[in-house]
Amino acid sequence: MDFVAGCIGGAVGVLVGHPFDTVKVRLQVQSVDKPLYRGTVHCFQSIIRQESVFGLYKGIGSPMMGLTFINAIVFGVQGNAMRLLGHDTPMNQFLAGAAAGIIQCVICCPMELAKTRLQMQGTGEKKSSRKLYKSSLDCLVRIYNREGLRGVNRGMITTVLRETPGFGVYFLSYDVLTRRLGCEPDDRYMIPKLLFSGGMAGIASWLSTYPVDVIKSRLQADGVGGVHEYSGIADCVRQSVSREGYMVFTRGLTSTLLRAFPVNAATFATVTLVLMYARGAAEGPKDCEPAQPSGL
Repeated sequence: MDFVAGCIGGAVGVLVGHPFDTVKVRLQVQSVDKPLYRGTVHCFQSIIRQESVFGLYKGIGSPMMGLTFINAIVFGVQGNAMRLLGHDTPMNQFLAGAAAGIIQCVICCPMELAKTRLQMQGTGEKKSSRKLYKSSLDCLVRIYNREGLRGVNRGMITTVLRETPGFGVYFLSYDVLTRRLGCEPDDRYMIPKLLFSGGMAGIASWLSTYPVDVIKSRLQADGVGGVHEYSGIADCVRQSVSREGYMVFTRGLTSTLLRAFPVNAATFATVTLVLMYARGAAEGPKDCEPAQPSGL
């Protein structure tokens, strides 16, 4: 049931947040010399005007498939890790979240590679005259045929550097907030508290690792036109800072935070409520926390 709850929560989160993610990626990787977008709002408007509203949902297939499994892994591993650690403390919440974060990178990295490539495909075109990739799976197959496993896992190191502390902060923040709010299953304000705690946990998680995400997006988008601009993480950081200054690490941050609150509010609330109603209100999670799974 924990995996089912994670899957449902992941699907809801993708539908809510994918348009914001598309804007984030476009802003992160656009050329500083010839920028297409002036900011978050302009990027939204431009995509809808030039590519229709469906342009905001480019590449949704990859996260829709991947995030269902990722959320199942994350909530399952985090719960079992907490059970193994034995004590429900903020530090253990961080360690359990970090463990879940690093394990799900195996799925997350290829998924985000395909998503990024599809989001960049046909930029500024309502109907792309020439689509390099037909779908997320086709994208990964083509990358594998050209570059092998190394190509499919492009950005893995930065993904691990982002996800490990990011998920630690995610569950730590949620734990701290739910303890402070102190809601119970029969609390009339339980759902608003769940939404607020999940949303703020998502924002805290992104703020803690956002610079790493900028580099990850640039590395995964690198080579779309057939030419690789960066030789590695250090080279990407050096070139990015040299051309754009340290503010490069805030590229797309506004759209990311706008996305983070509703996505994570929906995800955490959905997971918690599914578990609560599946197991019965009497056995539901206390203090707004997702019930710990009995096993993977």
